[in-house]
Amino acid sequence: MTQTFLGIPSVPPPGKGFLTEATPFPEVAEHELTNAQLRASLTNATGTIRHKRNLRISEMPDWEALRTAGSATKAHVMKNLPELLQQFEEAFTAAGGTVHWARDADEANKIVEDLVVENAPVLEDGRREVIKVKSMATQEIGLNEYLAEHDIDALETDLAELIVQLGDDRPSHILVPAIHRNRNEIREIFKRGMPDVPDDLSNNPEDLAEAARKHLRRKFLETKVAISGANFGIAETGTLSVVESEGNGRMCLTLPETLITVMGIEKLLPSFDDFSVFMQLLPRSSTGERMNPYSSLWTGSADGDGPQNVHVILLDNGRSRVLSDEASRETLHCIRCSACMNVCPVYERAGGHAYGSVYPGPIGSILTPLLTGVEEAANGSLPYASSLCGACYDACPVKINIPEHLVRLRNQDVEAKEKKKPVKVPTNQLDAALSAASWLMSDGDRFGKAQKALPLANLVSPKTGVKALPGVAGKWTHSRTIPTPPKQSFREWWKQERGDNA
Repeated sequence: MTQTFLGIPSVPPPGKGFLTEATPFPEVAEHELTNAQLRASLTNATGTIRHKRNLRISEMPDWEALRTAGSATKAHVMKNLPELLQQFEEAFTAAGGTVHWARDADEANKIVEDLVVENAPVLEDGRREVIKVKSMATQEIGLNEYLAEHDIDALETDLAELIVQLGDDRPSHILVPAIHRNRNEIREIFKRGMPDVPDDLSNNPEDLAEAARKHLRRKFLETKVAISGANFGIAETGTLSVVESEGNGRMCLTLPETLITVMGIEKLLPSFDDFSVFMQLLPRSSTGERMNPYSSLWTGSADGDGPQNVHVILLDNGRSRVLSDEASRETLHCIRCSACMNVCPVYERAGGHAYGSVYPGPIGSILTPLLTGVEEAANGSLPYASSLCGACYDACPVKINIPEHLVRLRNQDVEAKEKKKPVKVPTNQLDAALSAASWLMSDGDRFGKAQKALPLANLVSPKTGVKALPGVAGKWTHSRTIPTPPKQSFREWWKQERGDNA
């Protein structure tokens, strides 16, 4: 069955379940920049994760070798994906599991619906209920929303995902979906969304976690069907894995009678030897831990141990199209660690909601356009949601060259737009400013003379820097402060220290 759609460029585009918004990134980002609470939460959280990650990586003298090995393994997987998928299907089936194939979100959602209807009892209110492990793949296809429309309630059991769900919100981070919420907001969300929560519930993290634990405990024990994603699949044995930090995943993967896993086809690894490399890369890159507190692995079903009715849905949803493009294929190496987001200055200021996709941050700026089409992803603006500083490339545990892909997508966007309309003469402030900057910087003499004028700016510039500029320049100072210009330019210093002929 693998050969019917894998690797074929004409694979149907992703289904309507893929959660993207048409609003351009700059418009949403400008609004989010005014949210002081959001920016404070993001700065604190990403800074903490970065610090922990740096500590754990500093302990690894072979960290760069591990990154190289991870990158090489993923490249091998992409090159041999049809064969590895067939090997995985055979091994998983032999172990008592059932494999389903889904070209897009619509097919995947329908498969899940049918399995839930077949295996979950109807409750007193006429609806069915399932419990879920945190999963980017199910968010990608809009599974929860689809099931709700078909009388099935999907309860998130990950603490951050539960906060987002009860708050009728959207995730804003791959690893920490509720990173934009503070403890006071979480307390109010729990008081509104959970039965039997005391009115005097405090905002203490331990008390909030205990409230969630009590809310979920009965669900773990009574619900017959669970849905999960997968961090990795092992082709040689047909094994699936979920790594997490709370234990809720372990409960979902072991207690229900039926387990349904939705896994993107790119998540495969050839062998357990390869898996050992990624189990060193992933926890250090994502949570700054040496290892995950809970690492669950299962191969089909086993008599008397865990779910007896085990299914996996292998999801394409645009991946074959990316796979068929050699220049873009590297983006499928992503292991969803979120390291790129935690070092990105754009994400730290704008937050995840500005990207309009379940995949925010630098990796989302390339992965979403490739899976959905550039024009469909935030109205074509996502490739521009980056300063191209390169921090994401340095942080990526599998060495995805995100800046290079962003530049390529920008070029494609510009070329597509040029074909649709002729080049125009600058007609607004921004166009005029960019044209003037291009003229100034294209000639060394002109640029040098402009630099000589910088010290004059000190006459009107406060010691704290320039916090507001008029006109189009105000878009820059809207969320940034321009430092006080130096008293001497680098060119002048060089000339002074080295002479005219240096």
